[in-house]
Amino acid sequence: MKNTQFKQLFTQYKLLALMVAIALIWAFFSWKTDGDFATARNLSNLMRQMAITGILACGMVFIIIAGEIDLSVGSLLGLLGGAAALLDVSHHLPLPATLALVLFCGLLVGLFNGYLTAYAGIPSFIVGLGGMLAYRGVLLGVSGGQTIAPVSPELTALGQGYLAPSLGVALGVLLVALDVLLVWQQRRLLALHRLPLRSLWTDGLRVLATAAAVGGFVYLFNSYEGIPLPVLLLLVLLGVFSYIATQTVFGRRIYALGSNMEAARLSGVNVRAIKLWIFGLMGLMCALGGLINTARLAAGSPSAGTAGELDVIAACFIGGTSMRGGAGTVHGALIGALVMASLDNGMSMLDVDAYWQMIVKGLILTFAVWVDVATRSARR
Repeated sequence: MKNTQFKQLFTQYKLLALMVAIALIWAFFSWKTDGDFATARNLSNLMRQMAITGILACGMVFIIIAGEIDLSVGSLLGLLGGAAALLDVSHHLPLPATLALVLFCGLLVGLFNGYLTAYAGIPSFIVGLGGMLAYRGVLLGVSGGQTIAPVSPELTALGQGYLAPSLGVALGVLLVALDVLLVWQQRRLLALHRLPLRSLWTDGLRVLATAAAVGGFVYLFNSYEGIPLPVLLLLVLLGVFSYIATQTVFGRRIYALGSNMEAARLSGVNVRAIKLWIFGLMGLMCALGGLINTARLAAGSPSAGTAGELDVIAACFIGGTSMRGGAGTVHGALIGALVMASLDNGMSMLDVDAYWQMIVKGLILTFAVWVDVATRSARR
């Protein structure tokens, strides 16, 4: 009985547990690095590194919720990032043309992966595995195995630029105002339909907590240079993908697909089309991640994105996405990405051997899946 109650409690407050885990990780690395880990500069760099994994996780969480998997995302990120570097360095295309071409190619490749899975009937695991090898081979072929550099300052600014501190403050105020508006609108709708309302002080405390978090977030980044542009892009994607997941018919059908695909099909859901477009979105996120990665490094590297799919999938599982599909959130996946980035950053600062870093990340991934399995009965 106590074991069941513990599982139910853990399931209900899983994200809170993750936030506590992040706080403990940060406290440990701050202690071991004599405070260097917790400096504004390092945390800004950490969030910039996490943004690439987070961008891919936004697309991957939809794929896993739908009961599929995509192992090609790391190689596709490297290929599209290399394509962006080639277009910029070798062909000197203006930035808008480079962005448009790379994003279009990402969408096209993603739709191709989706077509193979949804219409050709090839398991997504095999499609992803084949893509992981093929896209890496294409990247090595077009780059000749050489780093493509230097990219233009305009492209570099996408990965290395910052939002001005004054604009960061304005953005923080806007986000808090938006949160107040959403809470008020939710209370109004509940009252209109004569549904139970939470106490006013509960909503007030939630708004205050959000305001404190946003204020701390803006203050932290403004203590260094400002909010990094990749982090700003990730915040926009968080809002867009969360809206799709919770407020659209398309999002509800993704969850229905992962919960029971046959039941969704019999209910009139176009299962193939949903799969096609979630892979298309994944390709688009690979293009964005590739652009940001190339801009951050100021070069296109033939090794970019190597094993990146493992970090992305681990971030989704750590953030509460079920390996069997049907359950998961975008914000949970991004918290998972922050856990992975924090471990990478902290262990690198401590000069931990690469093999130990792989062991630790592998154990954490295994633990996250075990938690999903152990709490599944509680969710039922």
